[in-house]
Amino acid sequence: MKERIWELDVLRGIMIWGVVVVHLLFDLDYFLGIDVVKDPTIQYCLDRCGFLFVVLSGVSVTLGKHPIRRGLQVFGCGMLITAVTAGMYFLGFVDAFIIIYFGVLHLIGVCMLLWCLFRRLPPWAAALLGAAFVALGVALRRVQSDSFWLVPLGVTFPGFSSSDYFPLLPHLGWFLLGASLGPLLYREKRSRLPWRSQNCLFFRFLGFCGRHSLWIYLIHQPILYGILMLCA
Repeated sequence: MKERIWELDVLRGIMIWGVVVVHLLFDLDYFLGIDVVKDPTIQYCLDRCGFLFVVLSGVSVTLGKHPIRRGLQVFGCGMLITAVTAGMYFLGFVDAFIIIYFGVLHLIGVCMLLWCLFRRLPPWAAALLGAAFVALGVALRRVQSDSFWLVPLGVTFPGFSSSDYFPLLPHLGWFLLGASLGPLLYREKRSRLPWRSQNCLFFRFLGFCGRHSLWIYLIHQPILYGILMLCA
């Protein structure tokens, strides 16, 4: 059995709980009108969880196997979320901006599929290409088009809004920058922190969450929504 790199699982666990907290704060504000966090610095740090999750996914893709199968699985989960959020809108439960057209799961799934095209690049080339994609994404930030099909690339249309939007540009660049770090940090595909810290109960809990981050992402919003509706 392949030894897992426990510190990556822990980091992934921290990131997924950051995402849960962000969504909880959003739900409190949207459904109950309670604005808990007023400090912009705290809000900024929480909002970076999704971005850091993308970078960490780039590191992890260099260590795993079957990126096509995994990518299709993650992208399929993203499409499920699109269907659920669209259904909630058409049933009149939420506003249109709740619909997730291309969220973090869509992004990571597509990045994993595209990784098959880039996996043979040396780390320095992956880093340069990633930096170029980031720069291109920044340049496209204010560009708009009437075409809906350009939304995944980062080119939106007038009036576009979504509660979770992670376009390929610039985020494919961050994914590739993470992937360029993978071979440098984990050339032997072994933990760089083989200490007793991994046996700490808190780290074991975070590691468990990191290993099951996809399932936590899928189920946490229905649970939060149900709890808030009971409290409303």
